Amino acid sequence: MAASTASRISPPRPTASSPNLRPPPRLSRLSPLRAAKLESVLSIGTHVIPHPRKVETGGEDAFFVGDDGGGVFAIADGVSGWAEKNVNPALFSRELMANSSTFLKDEEVSHDPQILLMKAHASTSSTGSATVIIAMLEKTGTLKIASVGDCGLKVIRKGQVMFSTCPQEHYFDCPYQLSSEAIGQTYQDALVCTVNLIEGDIIVSGSDGFFDNIFDQEILAVISESPGIDEAAKALAELARKHSVDVRFDSPYSMEARSRGFNVPWWKKLLGAKLTGGKMDDITVIVAQVKTVAIPDDEGTGVEQEKGGEKVTLAAIASAEQNG
Repeated sequence: MAASTASRISPPRPTASSPNLRPPPRLSRLSPLRAAKLESVLSIGTHVIPHPRKVETGGEDAFFVGDDGGGVFAIADGVSGWAEKNVNPALFSRELMANSSTFLKDEEVSHDPQILLMKAHASTSSTGSATVIIAMLEKTGTLKIASVGDCGLKVIRKGQVMFSTCPQEHYFDCPYQLSSEAIGQTYQDALVCTVNLIEGDIIVSGSDGFFDNIFDQEILAVISESPGIDEAAKALAELARKHSVDVRFDSPYSMEARSRGFNVPWWKKLLGAKLTGGKMDDITVIVAQVKTVAIPDDEGTGVEQEKGGEKVTLAAIASAEQNG
């Protein structure tokens, strides 16, 4: 019996009349035909304006920005009352932020801002206290937040504020705070929450010196008019500073004070006067935008491409002695 031929028919060999056969195109690692996954990252801008009387020392706010996961940032506001005890309020907030940056990749932290607060606070040896907020974006788009006191954070989506943190306080103008003293709060007292973000969402975070002097509608207007996150952070900080020194501006701070029973003397009320004015303070503003990057499936190539082609820049900053 004759030997059987192969079961699969071989393609005909090219002849002179056949069209030129070219090898298949070599796909680049960023080709859309290559399997890839999408990850969320933050593009971050910062700006700091110290209290008018604390410009030379840089103020008492501190912050850091990092690229762990999808991005992380934090703000600490040193409690100024320590100056009455001849203690520099900036030392505690700066050390707290430096420690937060140091422990960021600690295995125990595992991308948990509340645990990061615990370790950073336990390692801070300076005398003093500070309000603090830490926000971490997971690559899946989940923002994790841990906050003690009245540093704040808002998420803006499609021109509207869709999420805001709530300040924690003992009484008016006395917020929760991490302290070198046993009477202060701990990481267990932190407000902890998560927010699912999408591409294009804007995060605006700041110390109380920012949120005490600006309204949500003003924040939305500045964001909509700014060409980028750096410009937005600077414009927001400068607007808050302008309001903070305006004795006639009816600020969020003065409105809250009146609602708590603080006001001008009764005889001024009879003349139609009321408590107004901004609150002079250190002003720290962080503006972050959620971006989407395409990551090739074969991890380890070190190649990332943002959707749309724009590069995402993440900076590492230890303290806020100068403008961001």
